[in-house]
Amino acid sequence: MLTFITGLILFCCVLLVLVILAQNAKGGGLTSQFGGSGATHLIGVKKTGDLLERLTWGFAIAIMVLSLSTSFLGGSTTPEGSNILEKASEQAAPSQPQGDNLLPQGDSAR
Repeated sequence: MLTFITGLILFCCVLLVLVILAQNAKGGGLTSQFGGSGATHLIGVKKTGDLLERLTWGFAIAIMVLSLSTSFLGGSTTPEGSNILEKASEQAAPSQPQGDNLLPQGDSAR
């Protein structure tokens, strides 16, 4: 299942690149190739810019949703026992030295 979703993400990425490349940086894109803003008779070419913008948003949202779904479906990627907090809680607290070998705070060792 995870491999299938990863394949969908790659497919959406390729389509997103193609849709972005079809757009013109100055806003013309495919609409300028079919006669600019005056050409409305060829399958609604006037709305091509809107379609490309909606496709761009749709593919971007699909990639985000699919990426988030892989984190939920994938589960934990860390092997057991590698969590630092678990290891730290398993270790015993270091013991404090007690007895006669401690010097009082005011004295210095000579």
